[in-house]
Amino acid sequence: MRVAVRHHTRYSYGSPAKLVLQLLRMTPRNHDGQTVKSWRIVPNCDGILKGGEDPFGNLTHMLSLAGPVSEIDIDVEGVVETEDRHGVVRGTFEKFPTELYLRETPLTVADAALKEFAADTTAQAGGEPLDMLHCLLVGIFSSVQFDTAPTFVTTTAAEAFVLKRGVCQDLTHIFIACARHLGIPARYVGGHMFRNDGVIAQEAGHAWVEAHVEGLGWVGFDPTNGICPTDAHVRVAVGLDYLGAAPVRGARQGGADEKLSVAVEINQASLQRQS
Repeated sequence: MRVAVRHHTRYSYGSPAKLVLQLLRMTPRNHDGQTVKSWRIVPNCDGILKGGEDPFGNLTHMLSLAGPVSEIDIDVEGVVETEDRHGVVRGTFEKFPTELYLRETPLTVADAALKEFAADTTAQAGGEPLDMLHCLLVGIFSSVQFDTAPTFVTTTAAEAFVLKRGVCQDLTHIFIACARHLGIPARYVGGHMFRNDGVIAQEAGHAWVEAHVEGLGWVGFDPTNGICPTDAHVRVAVGLDYLGAAPVRGARQGGADEKLSVAVEINQASLQRQS
């Protein structure tokens, strides 16, 4: 599939900022089953954009703006060619041993309720990691409802599990917390997903999990949709949790009353034919 991505981010400030620094993780890398055909980042503001790479191997861009800054617009667009690899992810750029992804973070702490849920949900898997992960996928998809209202970017896995509601970030954190408790390395994946229901405009990007299975490698699980990632998924960035893979993170001097708006369009790109 050829997936076309358009992502618009706008920051506005009630009073101008003197200095703004934004770290952008918005550019996908090639790997088996994913080839970036075109991609560009266009900040509609007078600043410096410098490419780089973070510790997890994500492609980054640092945007530096000297004030006064009242508004920032960042447009990202590109086309990615994808193949359905049944969730198996290979050919990725890896900097760390898989054991790193057993590390607990404040957003992915497994409390008593999550530990009990993980044990009960995977009891029938007989200790086989891949079967355990599929049990978690079904269990979380069945137990936690997608809802954009009750949670925030700071909501932890334990808090979202109590609510039994949340966005894709929350379901992903719940999955990661459970998997790590069971001794399976797991990481957060930020990206995009083409929806097959005809909805093109989306309010944000998508998120899912990659877990490491001995002898198979990294395998993706999308608990929001109850499936393994397909050719509809575009993988952009990975981290221990949302904070390590967030599309935009930054700092500023001044700039009170910051407001953020995001608009995303994910569609199928038409093939260009040469005559």
